[in-house]
Amino acid sequence: MRSSVLSLPVDSRAAASSLLPEVTERATASALPTRLRPADLLRLTDEGAQDVLEGRYDHLLPDDGLWPTENRWAARLVADDEVDVWLISWVEGKYTELHDHAGSLGALTVLSGALAEYRWNGRDLRRRLLTAGDQASFPLGWVHDVVRAPTQFIDRAEAGITGPLNPTLSVHAYSPPLTAMSYYEVTGHGTLRRTRSVLTDQPEGELE
Repeated sequence: MRSSVLSLPVDSRAAASSLLPEVTERATASALPTRLRPADLLRLTDEGAQDVLEGRYDHLLPDDGLWPTENRWAARLVADDEVDVWLISWVEGKYTELHDHAGSLGALTVLSGALAEYRWNGRDLRRRLLTAGDQASFPLGWVHDVVRAPTQFIDRAEAGITGPLNPTLSVHAYSPPLTAMSYYEVTGHGTLRRTRSVLTDQPEGELE
């Protein structure tokens, strides 16, 4: 799958340190909430996507292959103490709201269709289109909203989309497994304000 891996920020003091690279890397890793790195989560979502395509999770899919058309749908593919892996089916117009993943790192691989991600970059929201084969990872503090890409935003030829947009499917991995999320809104002053925090193990916001 194509990758758009976003590396975790490294403390400027560590970057300027005279420590050997492997020592600095170990120190940075020890400060993370999980031993898994964004690259590991991208690999897991890539493998999960391949497993879905090869039918290994057919027993978890909707009956008769009828994907929901009104609300998002999700099935947990893998669950242990270190990581959760989910398959999500998206419907147009159902946004997740701006949210973070609390203390969990995240990643996704798009199987089919296209997703629009709206990410807060510290000043405003930036939109990017993720189509089948694209990947993205989410470090700590990543605040975004995700939705099945609105049809008017998609130039099929430019995006390389040849198949139908329905179902729009993606595989997501979170480590440690999700336990909470915070939700946000952009204020009239161009800042981000947290509106609520919830305990949840559901992926990309509570399913509707």
